[in-house]
This record gives sequence, C-alpha cells and structure tokens, in this order.
Amino acid sequence: MIIGLIVSVLLVGVLYLMSYYKIGFGLRVFTAMLLGIAAGAVLKETVTSLVTLGSIYVSLIKMVVMPLVASAIISSITAISDPKQLKTIGLKAISLFLITTALATIIGIGVGVVIDPGAGIQLPSDQSFKAREIPSFTKVILDLVPSNPVGEMAGGKIIPVIVFSIFIALAIVIESGKKPEAVKPVKDFITAFANIMFRVTKLVIGFTPYGVLGLMAGMSAKYGITTLLPLGKIIVSVYAASLLHMVLVYSSLVSFAAKLNPILFFRNIYPVMAVAFTTRSSYATLPVNMEVITKQLKVSEKIASFVAPLGATINMNGCGGLWPAIVAIFVARIYNIELSLGDYFLLVGSATVASIGTAGVPGPASISTTVVLTSLGLPLEGMALVLGIDPIVDMARTAVNATGTTVASLVIANSE
Repeated sequence: MIIGLIVSVLLVGVLYLMSYYKIGFGLRVFTAMLLGIAAGAVLKETVTSLVTLGSIYVSLIKMVVMPLVASAIISSITAISDPKQLKTIGLKAISLFLITTALATIIGIGVGVVIDPGAGIQLPSDQSFKAREIPSFTKVILDLVPSNPVGEMAGGKIIPVIVFSIFIALAIVIESGKKPEAVKPVKDFITAFANIMFRVTKLVIGFTPYGVLGLMAGMSAKYGITTLLPLGKIIVSVYAASLLHMVLVYSSLVSFAAKLNPILFFRNIYPVMAVAFTTRSSYATLPVNMEVITKQLKVSEKIASFVAPLGATINMNGCGGLWPAIVAIFVARIYNIELSLGDYFLLVGSATVASIGTAGVPGPASISTTVVLTSLGLPLEGMALVLGIDPIVDMARTAVNATGTTVASLVIANSE
C-alpha cells in the first residue's frame, strides 16, 4: 500500500511538471494513459489511490454535465433567431447520426466476416445470464418526457433534461417576440450562467490528465491479459472496426464535407477521444467535447451547444452500430447459424433503428445488441459470452461515439 501511494505521488508529480513546463495537453493525456496502464499492470490492487483519483475526476465531470447541458441548450436555441434554421440543424444532426450508424454497422459486419471472431471458440453459456429486456415503444416515449425536471437531473437522465430545456428555450423565444423587454433579464441570466458553466467546465478539464492516469491504472489492474486471451479476436475486431470507421467515414466527412485536413482534425480533438476512451461515457465526455468543438474547431457555440448534447444522447456509432454487428456474427458462429444476405440487411436496419429507439433507457449498447439478436433470431444467451470483455471494448465504442458527435458538429457548422 505504501509503495502504491509513493508511486502515485511520483506519477502525479510527473504530470504536474509537464503542465508546469507547458507541455501540450494532448501529450500530457497520452502520457497519463501510458503511465496508468504501466502502474496498474505492475502494482495491481495497490493502486487504490490512483483509482480514487480517477473516481474523483469522473464525479467532477458528472457535476457539470446537467447544468452545462441545460444552460447550453437554452442559450443556443435563444441565440438562433430563425426557427427554420433551428429545425434545419436538428434534422441535419439526426440524419447524420443515423447514416453514420448504418455505415458503422456495415463496417462491423465486414470486419466480423473477415476476422471471424467466433471461429474455434467453444465456451459454455452462462445459465444465470438474463438478457436485457427490450423496452416497449410506449416506455421509450415516456422515458423521453420529463415529469419532474429536478428529479430527472438528480437521476442523471439526460434526455428529459434536454426536452425540458427545449421547452424553456422555445417559451423564451415566443415571449421575446411579444414582450422583449420583459424577457431580456432572463435571457441575460441564462447567457451569463452558460458562460460561467463553460468556465467551470474548463477548470474541471484541467484535471483530465490526472483523471486519465487513475482510470487507466484501475482498468489495467482489474483486467489481466489472461482473462482477455480467449476473446481476443472480438477485442481485435472491435478496435479494428473502430479504426476503420474513423478513417473511412469520419475522415471522409471531415475532408469532403467540412474541407479540413483529417490529420489536423484528429490532432485537435485528441482530448475528446482520450476522455471518452478512459471514462467510457459520452455524457462524461460532453464538457470536453463542447470545449474542443468551440475552441479548437472554431464552431459557433449556438451550433455546438445544440448538436453536442444531442449527439451524446443518440449518436451511437460504436454502441449501436459496430458492436451489435460484431456480436451478432460472433453469436451466429458460436451456435453454427448461417447468416444470409437478407439477414445482413436486417442487421443494418435493426441496428440503425435500435440506436435511436433505445436512447431513452440506460445501457444502450446491451439494449441495441438485444434488439439486433432478437430480430435475427439468434440466441440471447450468446451475449453472456462477451460480458467479461465489455469494459475493454466499451472504451473503443465510446471513443467512436464521441468522435462522431465532434464530426457532426463540424460538418453541420460548415453547411450552415
């Protein structure tokens, strides 16, 4: 324990010195990832102090998400004077999210067929496994509607908060047209509060290298190499598909739709990818994403403040596209079930629809996968075989999701 504490202090000191000597933020985050992996692998359970540091960072990120989303949504909508422009931005964002999710599913199918992750694996199914229940359409709709906004915020339900914020913003816009002088104090307060939340977010983001150090140390200590070897081909498949999706889809959108050098783009958004990779949460990555979109990519706050929270909610290229496709092919192989061309088309369609249809419920990756396996008639018990590696692959899935939101914001800003 003492050795772990000493090493933790030394590693934190290294990161502080890098900050003191003005080393780039992206390089500091990358260094923190490497140091965390090494510390966790060598020290194992003695890295509790670093794990605590990572937990504190995640708590700080969660602290700013709700007030940031609410103020950003309201201020962005009230800043858009033309309602038609707001409608256009919303339609573009949702369309882009769905199209890229469909493309992610196709890439997942291609990688799964080529690598064939289920080949040669004979693992007993977990009899205690219970698949996630597919929510009814009524439940999904009810989960989107806020009944108690304060309670929804306390419960961490982001979509009802977004819906409530949109109602508030629309009311302000309508009243501004009738009595602008009466609404002006409210608009000024929301604008000022949004600016304060951006400043709070910037302060929290400054702790990112230390948080990444703790999170990666905990992950490395918990999951050893021996537990990953039997399902290594699935891990390789997910990471290969994630890389291909970023290169083929995201780079193309950045190059041709946004007219930006992809290498420069990925260099600028590296902090977003690093935080998403380590926290495994699109919501936790949202503050960093908005900071990078507005400051590094120079996207206007009114577009970033609308598209980014929406993307953190329904943009699931990784969780709703790549992952269900690879798992479906894996399960079909394990149970010796042949998938036809029609099954592949059904897989793409069901994954795309499920990605947005389950956005209002927790655990979208498992829900989307359940929907896909059910639509293809594959055994749900097959999901139990991959649960052990879910945290490992979730890092790549979340990085893909968060990067997609950044790409969408840039492309929509360019089109507007």
